[in-house]
Amino acid sequence: MPLSLADHPGLSYGLEGEPRELQEGIEALARSHAVALFLIYALLAIPLRSYAQPPIIMAVIAFWLVGAIVGHLLMRLDFSMMSLFGVVALSGVVVNSSLVLVDSVNRRRVEGAPLLDALRAAGVARSRPIVLTSLTTFAGLTPLLLEDRLSARFLIPMAISLGFGVVFATAISLFCCPARTSSSTISTAGDNIGELDGLV
Repeated sequence: MPLSLADHPGLSYGLEGEPRELQEGIEALARSHAVALFLIYALLAIPLRSYAQPPIIMAVIAFWLVGAIVGHLLMRLDFSMMSLFGVVALSGVVVNSSLVLVDSVNRRRVEGAPLLDALRAAGVARSRPIVLTSLTTFAGLTPLLLEDRLSARFLIPMAISLGFGVVFATAISLFCCPARTSSSTISTAGDNIGELDGLV
């Protein structure tokens, strides 16, 4: 193509057909994902009444992509458009673990516990339900991951992104969220705490 462009200065080219549709789909998905992240931030900031805590909770979102990629490598499948759909859907799922941890720390801080003690107690109290929630989510996706019928194979990349992303992000959140929380100022006002126990 570079030689053709050099020989014919007026020549131009572009993606058409399926490659063009794929590119347009990725661009639209990126815009939608940005809007989704903003909505997630707003929904976290409202009950917590804090601008600083939502980024602590949302920090784990950066790690789901690693889990999705590792999952595709383990399953020996290419990353596809359906994989990206699973990644976008995962953004609203992986924040649950960090949200529950931060809420638990907030409650203990309101009760007067020092920050490190609150972090330690929240980790002990919430780690088991958080891990069990992630494992049951992965277990629920396992039948789809093992499906070999042609009619269901196009859904497998999305299930891989969801399943492996949840497990990996949860493992990271149990370490990342307390570490980031310990370096941030946590509100101690009782009315700043959302009623979030129902998440776990």
